[in-house]
Amino acid sequence: MPDVAMAQRISLITLGVADLDRALGFYRALGWSPHAQSIDGVVAFFPLDGFVFALWGRAELAEDSGVDDAGGWGGVTLAHNLASPDEVDALLSAAAGAGARISRPAGPTPWGGYSGVFVDPDGHPWEVAHNPGWRLNAEGRVSIG
Repeated sequence: MPDVAMAQRISLITLGVADLDRALGFYRALGWSPHAQSIDGVVAFFPLDGFVFALWGRAELAEDSGVDDAGGWGGVTLAHNLASPDEVDALLSAAAGAGARISRPAGPTPWGGYSGVFVDPDGHPWEVAHNPGWRLNAEGRVSIG
């Protein structure tokens, strides 16, 4: 057992983007507001519920992370859960209006929910879902079970 265990949480998710201004415009069109600590033309921070979401140049992020960027999908899909199938449909429509590509139209899922997927302008997929087996509180925090 290590002296210091890693807590089971995420503090920051950073997406590498090809064009920061375009990406920032996309997320603003979805209603998100960057934090004042964002740096114009360099990085955008969005405070979320207990952690931070960031947009940073893809090349700079790869260099900072010490990885080679082969392009393409990185094997990660983000998700946003909502309280109803109607909310899923509305958010997918808003994302398409902001410039997203709908890669999977909303519909019933094999697990008893309802979901669809949009892909942001930099190729990052977002599942938008209603899962009747998960609870959302008034702030949108999810509880499994």
